[in-house]
Amino acid sequence: MNPEWIASHTDDILAALIQHVQLLGLSLLFGLLIAFPLALLAIRWPRLYAPSLAITGVMFSIPSLALFILLMPLTGLSMATSLIGLTLYTLLILFRNIVEGLRGVSPVVCEAARALGYSRVRRLLQVELPIALPVIMAGIRIAAVTVIGLITVTALIGQGGLGQLFITGFTLSFTTPLVVGFVLSVLLAVAVDLALVGLLWWLTPWQRGRTS
Repeated sequence: MNPEWIASHTDDILAALIQHVQLLGLSLLFGLLIAFPLALLAIRWPRLYAPSLAITGVMFSIPSLALFILLMPLTGLSMATSLIGLTLYTLLILFRNIVEGLRGVSPVVCEAARALGYSRVRRLLQVELPIALPVIMAGIRIAAVTVIGLITVTALIGQGGLGQLFITGFTLSFTTPLVVGFVLSVLLAVAVDLALVGLLWWLTPWQRGRTS
């Protein structure tokens, strides 16, 4: 470790960390915007579930570097290439957990809400989603940790966040950037996971009462 290198490259390290967080947040947001309506359609029309799961599964199974290279002729060496690829990798996890969470809501609860005059949208937002939230949040946590690791690969196409430190370290045969990139990646994954656990705790006060 070379503390002098870290001190002289603080701005670069911070910029890489910020880009990593930006790519993570945007890919999760876009993934949810796609996976949530797709999950609702699969629940409404069950025949859509198997093909949707198969398609998202195929996209998840494509090696990350190969997927980014496939996207490059369309979007070039841009953040769009990274975001599209990272978003595609979130879909399987998010779609599956959203469907499982909503399907896990007891029919008795749904019937009770319907008997109270809840509309379909109100029942979804105020009854089904809160009950399904722990399962959905578990999917978000898995997707977040997965994406944090995949972002480093996008350094090979000019993005990469903390992955840029790995490129620097390998190029210069210098271990300090490698160690800094590894430590920050691990700390970021832990921090994001703890933040999501805290968010779930805050959003589900009835769960706190049950476990206390």
